[in-house]
Amino acid sequence: MPIYRKKPVEIEAIQWDGSISCADTIEKWSGGATRCEGYFPKVAGFGDARDMVIGIFVKTLEGEMRADPGDYIIRGVKGEYYPCKPDIFDATYDHVML
Repeated sequence: MPIYRKKPVEIEAIQWDGSISCADTIEKWSGGATRCEGYFPKVAGFGDARDMVIGIFVKTLEGEMRADPGDYIIRGVKGEYYPCKPDIFDATYDHVML
C-alpha cells in the first residue's frame, strides 16, 4: 500500500479563549467568516453578569461549523477558515513565528 506524507504548509490561526474580546478579534481577522452565538452583554449593576459567548460559528467550505472555547480558528492556504480542536492542532502544527 502506498504511504503519503502531508506537505508542510504555513497557516494563520488564533486560539479562542472564550472571551467576547477574542471573539471580536477573530471576527475582524476572518473578514466576516465567523459569527458569535449566545452573546450576553455585561449589564452595569447586575451582580455577576459578565460578557459571555457560548460559541463561534465558522463558515467553512463544508458549511458552518461551531468552535468552542479553546479551539483554534485556522485560515488555510486558500483563504478558507475552519475550527480545530486544540489536541489536533498541537499534533498537526508547530509554532513558526508571531
